[in-house]
Amino acid sequence: MIRTDIDFERPGTQHGVLRVPYSHNLAGWANIMIPITTIARGEGPTVLVLGGNHGDEYQGQIAIMKLARALSDQKVHGRLILIASLNFPAALASTRLSPVDGMNLNRAFPGSADGTVTSQIAHYLTHELFPIADAVIDIHSGGRSMEFIPCAHMHVVPDRDQRRAMLGAMMAWNTNFCFLYTDIAGSGLLPVEAENQGKTVITTELGGGEGIPASVHRIAYHGLQNVLRHLGVLAGQPHSRESLGLPPPIITQALDAQNYLLAPESGIFEVAVDLGARVSAGEPLGYIHDLERPDREPNTIASPRDGFMIAARAPCKTQQGDCVAVIGEEVSVDAVMQLP
Repeated sequence: MIRTDIDFERPGTQHGVLRVPYSHNLAGWANIMIPITTIARGEGPTVLVLGGNHGDEYQGQIAIMKLARALSDQKVHGRLILIASLNFPAALASTRLSPVDGMNLNRAFPGSADGTVTSQIAHYLTHELFPIADAVIDIHSGGRSMEFIPCAHMHVVPDRDQRRAMLGAMMAWNTNFCFLYTDIAGSGLLPVEAENQGKTVITTELGGGEGIPASVHRIAYHGLQNVLRHLGVLAGQPHSRESLGLPPPIITQALDAQNYLLAPESGIFEVAVDLGARVSAGEPLGYIHDLERPDREPNTIASPRDGFMIAARAPCKTQQGDCVAVIGEEVSVDAVMQLP
């Protein structure tokens, strides 16, 4: 159902759109047009770079737009496919979910060719773009709901060769923290579909909230370029943290549901620990205050174990069941490869 004028086999630079059929009250024959750029030259890997999986996460969208304008095909060895705002309706609306069908694109895979707009986008990636890609980069942040210490992250996939490739690419982002995560909020994730197809998948959580500091924009843009050099699709030698005079990254894992702390009640969340801080089991991470009972002591949210404060809720207003904090436990590179 999705059409494009882009010829994925043509060398050079092409700017176009993916046309997604969409009828609404004021247009029976309408399309949602998702901008896409391809840059190809010679032999090399195909890397698919995606931003805006969630519309309110702009770090990746900005980095990809800048890259699409800055790159010439002379700098590419292989093929780059760049989609800055994958969930285009959500990006226009500054929302996590698509305003046209209410779906979360990152819970829509493998999708359906004749489904809603979001389901069609997922289906197109599953059946058209993932199969031609060697690596998939899906740039996230916490959006308006969470603030993360800027980190590249990955799933622990069972295939050891695939895991090793993903670990190397994750570390090539050169973030101070790297993060191994699991899924506690359902299935249908974009990275999982790409992983199941055997791709090297690199994802991020680059900050969050309504505002994006200049330092995070730098991490998004320069980290993306370095990963592309690491993958061999972009000319030039990748920088290591050592070559930049930086210490090794802190690798953390949150592979247990207990590492993701959910609000036991609604209220106003007061974070008590800075992002990236080392915490101990039982240490207060924050407090939930009851607006209707200011005389009542707040509910203390304590760390379940030793680790680092990887993420915290961005809006103070919190509903019961919202994630308010994520604790990552430090792990070595060797231990990552030995995980089941």
